[in-house]
Amino acid sequence: MIKAVLSALLVLVALSSTFGKYIPKTGRRTPQTLSRGWGDQLIWAQTYEEALYWSRSRNKPLMVIFHLKDCPHSQALKKTLSDDVEIQRALDEDFIILNLMYETTDKHLSPDGQYVPRIIFVDPSMTVRADITGRYANRMYAYEPSDIKILMDNMKKAKKLLKSEL
Repeated sequence: MIKAVLSALLVLVALSSTFGKYIPKTGRRTPQTLSRGWGDQLIWAQTYEEALYWSRSRNKPLMVIFHLKDCPHSQALKKTLSDDVEIQRALDEDFIILNLMYETTDKHLSPDGQYVPRIIFVDPSMTVRADITGRYANRMYAYEPSDIKILMDNMKKAKKLLKSEL
């Protein structure tokens, strides 16, 4: 009797944890450690080189997120981005995604300096989209939790430009 009650309780807890989170069309995926909390149900590239290859071969824009584990601004943006169902769906369906906690050797990924959090878009032709920026003049690729609408608009812009340029 106790086993049946505990089993039922476990099932209810498991079901309740699935509500409110984005679930990809292909069904639940095993969480990856590569997500670092930015979207556990998404498929993340492991390296910049791998992300460029996937972007080119799948003809999807690449979104690179630079962040630090202990940065309060990165943590706030991570929480907002990972909780936004619309952004998670767009990332899953339309983008190759990579999050980095270190700088790459490609200096094009830091056109206005090295700061976090920073989000850069790269098109499948491996061109860094320096023209897709956030709202700050001194940190052009920075986003805050209140900038989620701007980020979503920029994601749409990256997709739209991809279709019109290729």
